[in-house]
Amino acid sequence: MTAAQLKIAMLSVHGCPTRRLGGKDAGGMNVYIRELARELGRRGHLVDIYTRAHDPADDQVVALAENARLIHLQAGQVEDMHKLVVYSYLADFLCELESFTERNGLQYDLIHSHYWLSGWVGRCIQHSWDVPHITMFHTLGAVKNTIGMGEDEPELRIRAEKELAKDCHRIIAATDKEKEDLIRYYDASPQTISVVPCGVNLDLFQPVDKAIARRRLGFDDDSIILFVGRIDPLKGIDRLLMAMTFLEKRQGLRLVVIGGDDDSEAEVERLQTLSQKLRIQDSVTFAGPVSQEDLPSYYSAAQVCVIPSYHESFGLVALESLACGTPVVAAGVGGIETVVRQDETGYVLKDNAPPRLADSIAALLSRPDAGARSAASTRASVLAFGWPNIADAIIEEYQLVLENYVAHVC
Repeated sequence: MTAAQLKIAMLSVHGCPTRRLGGKDAGGMNVYIRELARELGRRGHLVDIYTRAHDPADDQVVALAENARLIHLQAGQVEDMHKLVVYSYLADFLCELESFTERNGLQYDLIHSHYWLSGWVGRCIQHSWDVPHITMFHTLGAVKNTIGMGEDEPELRIRAEKELAKDCHRIIAATDKEKEDLIRYYDASPQTISVVPCGVNLDLFQPVDKAIARRRLGFDDDSIILFVGRIDPLKGIDRLLMAMTFLEKRQGLRLVVIGGDDDSEAEVERLQTLSQKLRIQDSVTFAGPVSQEDLPSYYSAAQVCVIPSYHESFGLVALESLACGTPVVAAGVGGIETVVRQDETGYVLKDNAPPRLADSIAALLSRPDAGARSAASTRASVLAFGWPNIADAIIEEYQLVLENYVAHVC
């Protein structure tokens, strides 16, 4: 085995990497897995991503890129289901995984699981395969419960995450804060945690001439304030709507909200009702989900992208926006502080209080437009987060884990 040809089994049981983004279970983790697998494949590594079959129209095996495949395994009905329902089918998924790999004569050098459901499978299969298990949590149940937004995460998840944190060979955390949380809430060993940030596809996310982008999207002369993400209370979109009321004296503003699916219809309706109560409905557009390929035009058409979240595991939207040359206003959550340069490429706030959001948005809107030069400078600030660099760091972690595993076995 050489560094040029690692065989990697990635597990993403509940989150299909090709699922349309913007919905309940389709966000940054899906992007992360897909982009990392593609980049590893370009380096000559062999990557198989195993996920639960959820759409009858999907082929069982889908080529994502050179050396990278997505493999759907049936566990329960082939349909969308709540994550906690997926838990009851993890044993079925495990059996299908064992069967598929045995039928096809597949062997792997390591397992890289994503989210606690996949981690459960990874813990089980690691012993029979006798290979190291690396995991990424992406979000932590204990942290979500301390925030107090939405439904409480069950003790089942907390217990599973605690066991996973102790049993896996390496945890990849996206931020120093996540590492601290793993130690604080789950008593994870600091020596098993490595911090590697998320990445951005710099080939896709590039500045588009603002006038061209606006014409393409049918925007008029309004200044565009942009939100991109899942439509979920945790994202703080209601705080952004309230912030718009502090900006109402400024003429020609439009908030464009991108994201959502059938599962988020109730939350969209709640936000639309709120915008009506705030009397800003004529200045707010709920655009629905948008493909990744179209997002650069939206980012480029906007004057500012706002991330008003109560919590983010990292904050990929900030990377995407800055890569397109558009500044960001964000609450200081996830890895935002490592991405946004204060007073240069945007503003990082201590919280998502509407007046604070409004003040920072107004400050960016008041800046003189430097056009392409400003966009290029903003993009330059995130070039280090390109997927080739992130993949290099992940490969280094793989190699260290494999070396330690072999040494321990010997």
